[in-house]
Amino acid sequence: MVKAIIFDFWGTLVETGTWSPLKQVKNILLIEAPFSEYVVRMEKVFMTKEFPTLKDGFKQVCREFRIESSEDQIERLIGVWNTSWMLAKPYPDVEEVLQQLKQKYLLFLVSNTDCFSVPKVMDRFKLAPYFTRMFFSYQLSLLKTDVKFMKFFLQQTELRPEDCIFVGDSIESDMSAAEKMAIRGILIDRKNTRSYNPKINNLKELIQHL
Repeated sequence: MVKAIIFDFWGTLVETGTWSPLKQVKNILLIEAPFSEYVVRMEKVFMTKEFPTLKDGFKQVCREFRIESSEDQIERLIGVWNTSWMLAKPYPDVEEVLQQLKQKYLLFLVSNTDCFSVPKVMDRFKLAPYFTRMFFSYQLSLLKTDVKFMKFFLQQTELRPEDCIFVGDSIESDMSAAEKMAIRGILIDRKNTRSYNPKINNLKELIQHL
């Protein structure tokens, strides 16, 4: 019996304010690594610790990829990142569905995120009250694809894998994280461009899978 629903943040509940900030960072820094390799390294260095400023965070990203960045590049990176969270907004179906689900299930949020963006978006749209607890990579010093992340989640919530459903928009980071812990994953594919089973195109369809 499902007791809890675990939600990813970006692309699942909230839309970024600009197209793929991660890809824009890669382009600005002219990083040649394949995207699948780049995104893991970038998130691990940028999203598993707190930085005093975004500039400090991006300087660390540059060190990871051995890039001598210019001040102009750093300013462009900061601009992209700030635009992403400042113009971000929940998808139209989010608040209605979360309100409905909260009446019956425990709701949790897990996210690979830096210390600047998700907390601010959560606060602006008053999303935190929907969730029993939130687990962020920068606080745990772990990405959610690390088995230790989800093990910590289960220990802290006193839930079993069979008690949970994981809803996310990424096969690589969300469905993979769920599969590693034998948690049932449901992919949300709002543009209907990927193959995965089970899959939903919007949050309202989630009700049919519970």
